[in-house]
Amino acid sequence: MEIIKTVDLMQQASDTIRMSGESIALVPTMGFLHEGHLMLMRAAKDHCDQLVVSLFVNPTQFGPNEDFEAYPRDTQGDLKKAEDVGADVMFMPSAKEMYPPGAQTSVVVKDLPQHLCGLSRPGHFDGVTTVVAKLFHIVKPHAAVFGQKDYQQLAVISRMVMDLDMDIQIIGVPTVREADGLAMSSRNSYLKPEERISALSLKKSLDLAQRLFREGEKKAQVVKDFVKSYILEHPYTEIDYITLCDPVTLEDVNTLSDGTLMAMAVRVGKTRLIDNGRLVK
Repeated sequence: MEIIKTVDLMQQASDTIRMSGESIALVPTMGFLHEGHLMLMRAAKDHCDQLVVSLFVNPTQFGPNEDFEAYPRDTQGDLKKAEDVGADVMFMPSAKEMYPPGAQTSVVVKDLPQHLCGLSRPGHFDGVTTVVAKLFHIVKPHAAVFGQKDYQQLAVISRMVMDLDMDIQIIGVPTVREADGLAMSSRNSYLKPEERISALSLKKSLDLAQRLFREGEKKAQVVKDFVKSYILEHPYTEIDYITLCDPVTLEDVNTLSDGTLMAMAVRVGKTRLIDNGRLVK
């Protein structure tokens, strides 16, 4: 596996791959890789000849009171995991390389960030779309793979690619879960043992919503109230949001239908966790 740390060298490597007639898949990550990331990489390898994994903890998507400095890092472990899964290139730029002095351009998607996590994390998705757009221009992939656990991120990036006519296939991979049902996340490492038990209420509340819907409940507020009560029965939990919405526009719905998205963000102790699922009959 080749390790590249500069924009120029990454662009040159991508040009060489493309000129050879091979295709490139990109899996953007912020490191501290877990099985969820590795599933994205395996999916990417199924779609393209060469797999590029980026490892960059992007400062522009963290708010002033968020966990940029504390975000878990394990560079050597990440390199081994990526190599073991078959990555061809690991792109590891510095913050100065990605945002040189004087940089003043950002990429903004207008409406989709005004829902879900975007409401409590102003500016977050501007940071996401800007860094992903830069990665697309640097790596020049034919396809890019993202997890559906970060559903809003996937929707925002898909919209950006569509609106800016980027010739890149965006592939979403279903949420990967721990054996106990907790959605895999780098932030799971923050949870204390007693908090992890309460964190399982997220997946269980999605199952509760699914059961209510299949039993005939169509009122979004009724389902939301049941879910909120269930989560708050568990210690250490504080709800950021619980939303039942259209899976394309992310607008709230009052009446549930097949495919309605239920998404949530819940703090368990000091750890902010997200999860989501589509209601199906």
